[in-house]
Amino acid sequence: MRVFNRNRCLRRVAAIASISSLVAGCGVLSSDTPEDEGPIVVGTTSAPSTLDPAASWDSSWELFRNVYQTLLSYQTGASEPQPDAAEQCGFSDSSNQVYRCELREGLEFSNGEALDARAVKYSFDRIRKINVNGGPAGLLGSLERVQAPNDREVIFHLNKPDATFPFVLATPAMSIVSPAAYPENSLRKGTDVVGSGPYSLDSYEDGKEAVLVRNDGYKGYAERRNDAVTIRYFQDSGAMVKALRDEQIDVTYRGLAAGDVVDLQSKTSNEKEIQLVEGTGTDINYLVFNPKDPWAKRKAVRQAIAQVVDRAAIAHKVYKDTVDPLYSMVPKGLTGHTTGFFDDYGDPDVGKARKILTEAGINQRVPLTFWYTSDRYGSETAAEFKELERQLEDSGLFAITLKSRPWKTYVEGYQKGEYPVFGRGWFPDFPDAENFIAPFVGEQNALGTPYPAPEITGDLLPRSRRESDRANVEKEFEEAQRILVDDARLLPLWQGRQYVAASRDISGAERAMDPSTIMMMWELHRKTAW
Repeated sequence: MRVFNRNRCLRRVAAIASISSLVAGCGVLSSDTPEDEGPIVVGTTSAPSTLDPAASWDSSWELFRNVYQTLLSYQTGASEPQPDAAEQCGFSDSSNQVYRCELREGLEFSNGEALDARAVKYSFDRIRKINVNGGPAGLLGSLERVQAPNDREVIFHLNKPDATFPFVLATPAMSIVSPAAYPENSLRKGTDVVGSGPYSLDSYEDGKEAVLVRNDGYKGYAERRNDAVTIRYFQDSGAMVKALRDEQIDVTYRGLAAGDVVDLQSKTSNEKEIQLVEGTGTDINYLVFNPKDPWAKRKAVRQAIAQVVDRAAIAHKVYKDTVDPLYSMVPKGLTGHTTGFFDDYGDPDVGKARKILTEAGINQRVPLTFWYTSDRYGSETAAEFKELERQLEDSGLFAITLKSRPWKTYVEGYQKGEYPVFGRGWFPDFPDAENFIAPFVGEQNALGTPYPAPEITGDLLPRSRRESDRANVEKEFEEAQRILVDDARLLPLWQGRQYVAASRDISGAERAMDPSTIMMMWELHRKTAW
């Protein structure tokens, strides 16, 4: 068996670049008394949309990573998946079509049920049977069948070569669930979790709080540096940062507002006990056009919008240069990144946009409704869409209506195809250009909006998946992006950076982000003395 050890040429992403302690004064006193060892309280604007892995291809994964277990995961500092519930995994053939894992001995779920090969097979089969629209079944397009020949051996048979399959196994979407607790043909209801991860979910209040406690039965790679973590979900970035300043929470890891980042970076803040961890990010923000809408389905309309949108203005005016303009769906730092939208459209130009519409026989203001989520990506989202509205309205070519919903109902809306144009953010499932193209194309995808793109799905992606050395797939991804630019069905806007703010007595924030920018809560701990 060839043990998985590939992709050494992938650039490390989401690595923590620096940590800036923004402290006024140096009057720090040492103490022989340990700090209060209560739960570390983490704030985020990214509440789960579900507690069932079979339903989620979104930031619900941030909770899943800490309470469920996957066969492979990312050890601290690693950019390649490593065994977690598995003891070892690897392709057992030369064509990247048979992947075998051997489980650790003695694994159990929190309900006492054995986590064996049968449970792993059940979990994968269940995802595909339930087949939630916009759900994780879209990640398993190359999976033909799963075998569990004995208690500890799992064999995945693929229908085509797929060198990225180990990365798929490492996503929290592939969390292993209890066959006794999770229905085979429907989603589990309720607010409890039966998992085998580093923590157990002690209690959960939808949209408000998740209380995590150490799972003493956990067997995996994670070395927990704390006994408990409480995650508090905020609707608004400002309220979250106020809670940090008021010492009601210890850490923020998603949704930190640009103004607060700039304030902390400036070192002129009045904050005395706040540190800011800054790192390279691969999260992206983009617009999706619905082909069922009578206006959004017209290529000339989409191309005219691409010609008008001013990404630099959004990055500067709304996000205060804490994000970078993005001109391709594949972000900077990954093999396959291009600047296709800039190459084709250049700087914003209303005259060129008008010509595109006129040549398509469109001589009226184009009416479109733009939708965004009011609570998922931070407080700037509303301002971002106001700026998009201003740019498009000022061109004289468009009549824009803005609407928003909280994330949970927002997801239901785009999965039903209700939105003509809508905003999405994307935090990568794994650090590869594949994951910034494949999830968005095909009849079934993460957006719930069919996008056939047969040349991409039928040729370019399969060709790239045959290549184990991911540095050698640049040509395929550049060609795929050429198609995306021409179609303009997806319009990239900006690429984010990673910021974590924490009280000064918290350590481990610089180690806590995996390559998918999911926080590994077990890395956080309190300093015991100063």
